[in-house]
Amino acid sequence: MTDPTVTSDATTNGGFSIAAVLNPSDSQPAPITRQLRKTVETTSLLQQNETIRDAKILIIDDEELVIRVVRRFLVSDGYQNFTTITDPRQALAEIERVQPDVVLLDIMMPNITGLDLLKVRKKVPHLQPIPFIILSATSDNQIKRQALELGATDFLGKPVDPSDLILRVQNALIVKHHYDYVSNYATELEGQVRLRTQQIEKSREQIIHCLARAAEYRDNETGDHVLRVGKYCSVIANQLGFNEEYCRQISLAAQLHDVGKIGIPDSVLLNPGKLSNEEFGVMKEHCALGNKIMEPLAVADAERIRRHADMGGFIMDGVDSPMLELATTIARTHHEKWDGTGYPNQLKGEEIPIEGRICCVADVYDALCSERPYKPSFPLRKCLEIMLSERGTRFDPIVVDAFFERINDIEQIRSQHRDSADYQKITEMKS
Repeated sequence: MTDPTVTSDATTNGGFSIAAVLNPSDSQPAPITRQLRKTVETTSLLQQNETIRDAKILIIDDEELVIRVVRRFLVSDGYQNFTTITDPRQALAEIERVQPDVVLLDIMMPNITGLDLLKVRKKVPHLQPIPFIILSATSDNQIKRQALELGATDFLGKPVDPSDLILRVQNALIVKHHYDYVSNYATELEGQVRLRTQQIEKSREQIIHCLARAAEYRDNETGDHVLRVGKYCSVIANQLGFNEEYCRQISLAAQLHDVGKIGIPDSVLLNPGKLSNEEFGVMKEHCALGNKIMEPLAVADAERIRRHADMGGFIMDGVDSPMLELATTIARTHHEKWDGTGYPNQLKGEEIPIEGRICCVADVYDALCSERPYKPSFPLRKCLEIMLSERGTRFDPIVVDAFFERINDIEQIRSQHRDSADYQKITEMKS
């Protein structure tokens, strides 16, 4: 049988439609809406009352009779989780152990008074959210005022009125319950934010590495090169005294040092025929590297390939991320030389940002040690000799000295991240 109070006809006496529930008129509020709200509120109150009745109650009083009376009153209202203390000297240890939801505290006690405990509580941050209700026979208004100034939540006179006691305890526990809820929610939210931040950071690092690998792949190199250069930069920066966060940032940022190669035409970047006969012969015959490896190309092409540093800066220009700002600086300045003969802006000495000077050392060293289509990898001794020979000309002396101080760490990184690419296969795939 259809419920006579629920009908699809909005004009039926005493009835209402679904539309009326969703869009009640000003003069005719929806009964079902009120009923749903009442049900939700009742459920919420029942859950809250259940939580409150399970609250941990600590009673501190040097008179055992008072404790028994107070406890009996509260038990009659459904409370059941009690801890009692008659010796106030044990109070602080017991509060720390129990972590009560409310404390009922006498004022006038031997050895340690209730006011003494309130003074200690005021100095301990994690105890301050616990409500302290004072139970005292004193009529001294000054003591009452002092207790409230020290953070007491409420003040009840002895003999205690049971109705008054129950209401004051309930109110204190409701406030504590809401405080705990908000505090736990904030902690949970903080954990979620931290996890999400870690996920975003990990994604950012992966994107940076993929972009860096894309740039290196166009130049017949591998992603391991950019990874090594980043790690070398971090080690050198650490040796120079930079903090942990800067070292982490430069490790990521330096992976993008050659990102501007993405904007260089393949005809310039990949075609060895553009090299002069002398340069081509040097690369084919695997002769000594030194400054020959950085000698210029034919005039027109040399100017275009030199622009990759500026292109790298342009690609990442306008960003507001500190790490990407660092990457932009590195992309623009890692080919500058200490003696002012570098490119693109012929900066000299400390005109070159420190991150550019650091990356210059890391990048050149890895190029010397790594195999390329136009050269084999050089022995460690030869690489170090070349690096040392460029001290004060290509490299900032302080930076290259920091590099040599940490050469064991640098070599460990190189060993852990060796190239596994077959450069002949890479070249054939691109041709």
